[in-house]
Order: sequence, then C-alpha cells, then structure tokens
Amino acid sequence: MDLPRGGEGLSPQAKLPHVVVVGGGFGGLSCARALRRAPVRVTLVDRRNFHLFQPLLYQVATASLSPADIASPIRTILRKQKNAQVWMGEALRVDVASQVVELEDGVRLHYDYLVLASGATHAYFGHDEWSGVAPGLKTIDDATEIRRRFLLAFEAAEREADPEARQLLLTFVIVGAGPTGVELAGAMAEIARQVMPKDFRSIDTTATRILLLEGVDRVLPGYPPDLSRRAHRQLEQLGVEVRTGALVTDIRDDCVRIGEERIGTRNVFWAAGVSASPLGATLGVETDRAGRVRVQPDCSIPGQPNVFVVGDLASLDRADGSPVPGVAQGAIQMGEHAARMIRADLSSDARAEFRYFDKGDLATIGRAAAVARIGRVHLSGLIAWLIWVLVHIFYLIGFRNRLLVMLQWTWAYVTYQRGIRLITGDRRVEVLRARAPEAEARVQPSPPTQNS
Repeated sequence: MDLPRGGEGLSPQAKLPHVVVVGGGFGGLSCARALRRAPVRVTLVDRRNFHLFQPLLYQVATASLSPADIASPIRTILRKQKNAQVWMGEALRVDVASQVVELEDGVRLHYDYLVLASGATHAYFGHDEWSGVAPGLKTIDDATEIRRRFLLAFEAAEREADPEARQLLLTFVIVGAGPTGVELAGAMAEIARQVMPKDFRSIDTTATRILLLEGVDRVLPGYPPDLSRRAHRQLEQLGVEVRTGALVTDIRDDCVRIGEERIGTRNVFWAAGVSASPLGATLGVETDRAGRVRVQPDCSIPGQPNVFVVGDLASLDRADGSPVPGVAQGAIQMGEHAARMIRADLSSDARAEFRYFDKGDLATIGRAAAVARIGRVHLSGLIAWLIWVLVHIFYLIGFRNRLLVMLQWTWAYVTYQRGIRLITGDRRVEVLRARAPEAEARVQPSPPTQNS
C-alpha cells in the first residue's frame, strides 16, 4: 500500500514537510523531540511501542530491575507533541530514489526528510550458530532470557547430586569485557555471593564461578589504561575471573574453547561485538565492516542531503580521527544535530558539521564499585559509582521510572537484596538436566550445606 506523499487526509498539517524517523531509541527519539517546534510533521516508526534505556538492560538481566523500570511507551513520551505521530512497524528497506520507507506490512511511507536511527544488533564474527547458546544483550527479550538462564542454573544445580555436573551449572562465562560484559559479570558475581547464599540448601552459591573473557590485553579497551586496571582489580575483588588475550574459538552447549583450552560450562553470555541494523545497507552508500553507514560531516548520506543516519548505525570520525563512540550520548547528540539541520534547511540557513561533545565514560562493576572518566579526571570506587547512579537516574525518561529505580537501588544497596528474581517462559530446568548423560539418575536430594 502506497501512502500519499505528505500523508494527505491524515492530518491538518499534511502540507508541511514530512520527517520520518525510523527507530525510537536515543537517537531517533532525541531527533523527534528536537523537532517539536519545527514547521514539520513527524512520523516516528519503531517495531516496538516503547523506548528502552539500554544502559540499564544488564540490571534486568541480573534480576535487579523490572523491564517496566527502564522502558516507557513512545506514545506517552510524545503525546504532548502535536506535530508527531507514532507508528508501530518494522522498516525493511529505503528507496532513496522515490523517497520511500518500505514497511514489513507492505506500507510505503513517503518522506521529505528521513532520519535512520535503527541501531545495532549482536555480532558473532561469522559464527551465528553461537547465538542460540550464547545470547547477547540488546533488547528486553534478551535481558529476560539471560535472567531466566542465570536463575534456572541455580535451580538445576540445587537438584544436581553429581559435583562435576553441578559445577558446570554454576560456571558462567561472559564473552567480551566492554562496559556490558564488565557490568554483567560484576552484577552476577555480587548476586551469587551476597544475595543467594541464604536461599538455597543443597548448594553453596558463593562457589559460583564467573569468568569474563576479553580478546585484547585489557578490560574496557575503550577506556584509559589506568581505569581498565582499576576495573580489573575491582572485578577480581568481587570474585570474577578475568581473562584477557583470550580469543574464543568455539562455543558449545557444555563448553567454551579458547584455542585448545576447554572451559566446561552450561551458561555462556555474549557481550563481544555489535553489527549495525541491515536497514543501512539498503541506502546504497558505503558502509564499514560492521555495517555502519559512512555519513557526511553533517550526518547526512552522500548524494542525499535529506537523509540522515544517526546513532549506532552511523560511522563518523571526529576532528582527531577517532570515531564518534557508539554510546547513548553520541546517539542523542547526533539525533539533535539532524533535527537542527532540518530546521536550518527550512530557514534557508547554512548547515554545520556535527561536533561530538565528550561528556566522559562511566561503567559500574558492583556495589559502590565503578570507574569514571570526566574530561581529564579519572575516578573509581564509591565516588565513581555515585556519579554513575546520578547520571543514569537523570537520563531515565519519566518521573515514575526515576523514582522506582532510585528506591530499588537504595533498597538493594542497604539490604543486598534483588527483588525481581522471577523465572518466566520455558522450564529450562528440564532442559539443563537432559543435556548431560544419565541426568535423571543423578538428580536427588543432597545434604544441606553450611548455607542452611
């Protein structure tokens, strides 16, 4: 179905320039909101009906927060913006010659300006078969799947009488020591050692093994070396086994291989790489190895000044030659810049180059443990953690979300408790038991441990 250019008949503002924004993440939402007073009609398209605060996904994955605490309906966010409408749908391709975005349901959405902010997904470096064994962390579905696997491993271990099989269940391997991997490893170690010991009778959860594998020579490779060392030390203090220079060569149901070395485990989580949304490849312009679109200095694509690409889908170098980082701040600033360039066109003003304002880097490791770079100032420990908390609370959308998250974090800090330990979906206890030979024969009550 072809929607008429400008959307005649759908709005009193149908004759205004039509701006289509694809993606309701940080970049797309920032662009749409920045156009609230512009003489345009905005249509934001996303396959989900909510905006997700991705930096806190690991807290959903580790049963610290509920999905509703870090997500807000896009319609609610934009309901006071009279020139914006929201469509729930998935964009499949862009026909730049016809200025059309083709949606999955066959609708062809015409645009005068297009802002692509469809983000990125997991990259398994040519081993897509690993995805079923080692889920990544990009969506709420990913987070709840990781939470399910993490919690069910303890449930299965509680019923497992064989010590070797039990250890496989209580060994967790996280591949990739960027911010996501570091935060996930720290949270899992903290929960296993400080939250769960009193909940189980037949296993000692403090003996849980958490391994963090990184292919390069340090954790948080995008951070200054001194902060990488401090993060490494804080992880080890939490009981995480950190392995750098460890390139994973194979992942199976019962092990991870690093060259010839075999690490037995039933639980592998992926935090090692990302690949740009395939939507960028339909633009017909140059992309980098990760599928990101190489954009012009103003964030538009070559030969199409009315098409902008922002956030994780865009590849753009700063003045010093370093790339604009694929973080929330980069996406927000690029989305706002695209909106400014659209307004400049409408006012017949000259366009400007995008300039990324580096507000620093933050990564949390555990309770009162974090690292932070703010300009030339490098911090770690409690003060870095407090800054991390305040920054993340500030950027959460909606008063309800901020209040709930602050209350839950305060409760968790004081009591060492995690209140969202709900297991939903398939009963994978049976799956875990069936993986090993003679599992049925081994499952029997075990004597209580010292945690009883």
